[in-house]
Amino acid sequence: MLRINYLHGLAANFRNWNRPLKFLHSLHQNKRRTPPTKHKFTKALKNPMKPFDVEPKVYMRDTISNIYKILKYSTWESAETQLKQLPIRWDSFTVNQVLKTHPPMEKAWLFFNWVGKVKSFKHDQFTYTTMLDIFGEAGRVSSMKYLFQQMQEKGLKIDAVTYTSILHWLSKSEDVDGAVETWEEMRGKGCFPTVVSYTAYMKVLFDNQRVKEGTAVYKEMLQSGISPNCHTYTVLMEYLFGAGKYEEALEIFSKMQEARVKPDKAACNILVEKCCKAGETWPIIQILQYMKENHLVLRYPIFLLALETLKAAGERDALLRQVHPHISVECIDNERVVEYKGNDFEDPSSLDRGLVWVLLKKLNLQAVDSLLTELMDKNIKLDSELMSAIVHVNCGHCRVGGALLAFKYSVKTGIKLERTAYLALIGCLIRSNRFTDIVEIVVEMTSTGHSLGVYLASLLIYRLGCARRPTCAAKIFDSLPDDQKCVATYTALVGVYFAAGTADKGLKIYKAMRKKGIYPSLGTYCVLVAGLEKLDRVSNAETYRKEKKSLQKDAYFRESIPMEEKICDLLFARDVVS
Repeated sequence: MLRINYLHGLAANFRNWNRPLKFLHSLHQNKRRTPPTKHKFTKALKNPMKPFDVEPKVYMRDTISNIYKILKYSTWESAETQLKQLPIRWDSFTVNQVLKTHPPMEKAWLFFNWVGKVKSFKHDQFTYTTMLDIFGEAGRVSSMKYLFQQMQEKGLKIDAVTYTSILHWLSKSEDVDGAVETWEEMRGKGCFPTVVSYTAYMKVLFDNQRVKEGTAVYKEMLQSGISPNCHTYTVLMEYLFGAGKYEEALEIFSKMQEARVKPDKAACNILVEKCCKAGETWPIIQILQYMKENHLVLRYPIFLLALETLKAAGERDALLRQVHPHISVECIDNERVVEYKGNDFEDPSSLDRGLVWVLLKKLNLQAVDSLLTELMDKNIKLDSELMSAIVHVNCGHCRVGGALLAFKYSVKTGIKLERTAYLALIGCLIRSNRFTDIVEIVVEMTSTGHSLGVYLASLLIYRLGCARRPTCAAKIFDSLPDDQKCVATYTALVGVYFAAGTADKGLKIYKAMRKKGIYPSLGTYCVLVAGLEKLDRVSNAETYRKEKKSLQKDAYFRESIPMEEKICDLLFARDVVS
């Protein structure tokens, strides 16, 4: 049994240094000052000096971001040409920061080799470690080992960070023996582990049921004078919860707080998930009480798991609701499936409805897809409530294909889905970057009599602008009813074209809005000024800045502001264009 009865803290005594302070004064020579001579007449210079043009300061974060965009959005041939033209000096810090932005793996490797051939630059332990970390995360263990071998051949310094990264990714690829050999090699080379190294190795051992070895490593860490951090305690408690030793785990949970190491959000989520899988509710209550006192929340999937566990055990979920006041339990999508009762079993297709409902309740979504495909071929029509539930559940489980299949089935059979089902599908497509399908969803939604509303329409158009999809945004704008083509949606469309780099089209949309008698709001001017400045249309931007100031002065005398303007200002009244 692993029982930890004490926490090891730093017991070092610090000495008070009393050193005399020497103050360095700058010596100024006393110069005799003569009063300025007052001239009656002054001659104007024939050629007055012109002020120097000061170039705007370029910050390193902007440079790194620019390189990342080049690597991500360009082909390597184009990226290589652009990289050669950049006026920067390649050093270890810059290259390492670029790699840490995690560009696509192939581009990262090509960039790594390309920059290694640049004159006056040599890869060091930092750039190599980051690159092998990228390979390890992608599951390319052989490539990671190849890079590590290169580091050894070139005589580069290999520290605890490199070894820790290697043993971590080896364990992730289920090569536990390789991770153990890496640890032993690190110790054999005289490389001293850090608290991160100890924690990573302990997790490898505990996850693979090597309890005695993991305990020995923990004791070794304490004896070496290294204090455990939050992640170390989390690894210990995670093992204890998984082994059913809840009292020992909660003892560590309380004692680590006494040592002024507070469990963080990640630790609480891991522990609650472990308890839920074991079906134990009383440790969950104690952890939730701590989370309530420290304003921490669970991730949404863990929240659902905890809610289901408490209900299955017959426990009250009042504390869970208090910790998560922003989540409405009544609106959880899974409950829609449980509450669905279907129509009366009077017609022959009622058997199909019941079968779909049973499969959906059991979350056998692949079977639901197969059954829907068969029903679509036979032109058998289900009801709107069931089809909406299918869309909701598929979207909740990030199954875009299943949700689209249900949508296509509803279109073919003439079923009008609920408004929330259309919105859930749109949100799922946005998160999956499938923007072209969104247009079809919005058009179908509008044709069935459902409305996006001004706020959601403006937000959707703006989101498509951030994704550089002006054509999709324009189609959605055109599909809106006339009463929703207001200052908010027009402003969103203007911002779309500015984000795409076409200022003339943006200004054309703005002028069309004015011709229709729609007056701009503060948010409209913010989009205009920021967008035009970003596209170097300074004179146009200055014109709209003056109009913006005039509008701000007149705003004090306005009795009421229309809802469309309020929405526009809420979304766009800031000096930023994505």
